[in-house]
Amino acid sequence: MRRLRLALATLALPALLVAVPARAAEPIRVGLGDGLRAVEVAAADLVTVLDAGGRRPLFGIPGGRVIRIVATAGGLEVGWGGADRRRLAMAGVRLETRRAPWRVGTREYGGAVEVWRNGEGLLLVNELPLEEYVAGTVRAEAPERWPAEALRALAVVARTYAVFHQQRNGSKPYHLVAGSQHQNYSGRVGEGSPAWEAARATAGQVLTWQGTVFPAFYHSDSGGFTEPPQAVFSGDGIPPLPGVRDEFSIDSPNYTWAVTLPLSVIAERLRQGGVDVGGITGFVVLERSASFRVLRLAVEHSRGTATFKGTDFRRLVGYDVVKSTLFVPVLVDGAARFEGRGWGHGVGLSQYGAKGMAERGYPYGQILAHYYPGTTPATLK
Repeated sequence: MRRLRLALATLALPALLVAVPARAAEPIRVGLGDGLRAVEVAAADLVTVLDAGGRRPLFGIPGGRVIRIVATAGGLEVGWGGADRRRLAMAGVRLETRRAPWRVGTREYGGAVEVWRNGEGLLLVNELPLEEYVAGTVRAEAPERWPAEALRALAVVARTYAVFHQQRNGSKPYHLVAGSQHQNYSGRVGEGSPAWEAARATAGQVLTWQGTVFPAFYHSDSGGFTEPPQAVFSGDGIPPLPGVRDEFSIDSPNYTWAVTLPLSVIAERLRQGGVDVGGITGFVVLERSASFRVLRLAVEHSRGTATFKGTDFRRLVGYDVVKSTLFVPVLVDGAARFEGRGWGHGVGLSQYGAKGMAERGYPYGQILAHYYPGTTPATLK
């Protein structure tokens, strides 16, 4: 399944701060895939097909059938085996069942499923209660064997991030995307899961800045220092949270890393990203942030010099290759060796740092206070 794509490193977020609601808006809507040629789902119980726009019941499908939805010239076709199929002149359908889960590919999901026409392809959306989503996000973002206090801290951060997007995108087909461009989400979580315990133990809890929820960014490993959000993300109203010294991430497997790439490979990746460079001859770090991350980098080449934001250079070369912008570039025999620390953009909570703090006995409230100084906890009513 092709995931929705969004480059967070260059994301502009206008009007970021959103007032905390008196009551949590439920449910949350998660984009699972876009540009799909077909969607196949199944549920054990009777499935009711509704018009996704008007929520009008259309017909039922017996449980246990694989339901296949494809785009047609006039709308959608819903089939469930043999000659059982309906053509619908509408932009979207909603599938509900009394007894979840839904099976989509190799994963299970709770709540309801919607399929929308989006250009020539299909958009798949999972609508479910907020706390179920938080549990599925915690399980996707951290190993369940991690300390309970680390998982609880992650649950609060994931909920804060989700509620912000839920309110900001309330009129859209989905509020946020299942994937690292927003938050990973693994679908339905079993009742005995530590991820469910983390969601329930912190139910409704969010972080606020001056009375509003905000996009509580987080990352895998800070490399020793977190980054102020303004250094990475653009847009009015981003809370001016400071970066903090983070000695708790030191046990991360990516606290230090190194990678060597041929200069020709780097040049080709930059060209694929729309920057025409010749043969690369050198790198010059022009500016670093207070946490020593690369803010601006000059790439010297046979045709001149190309200047990049550190976040853009990392995106073009590859997020999984250059794991953070906390690096030093060194030329070595026709190749570039990047020696760095940490993994991710470095803003907000370090997941491995939260693990390290929990292992040292810190409760989740203190973990959150460390990584989001100046914020205030609140509870959705």
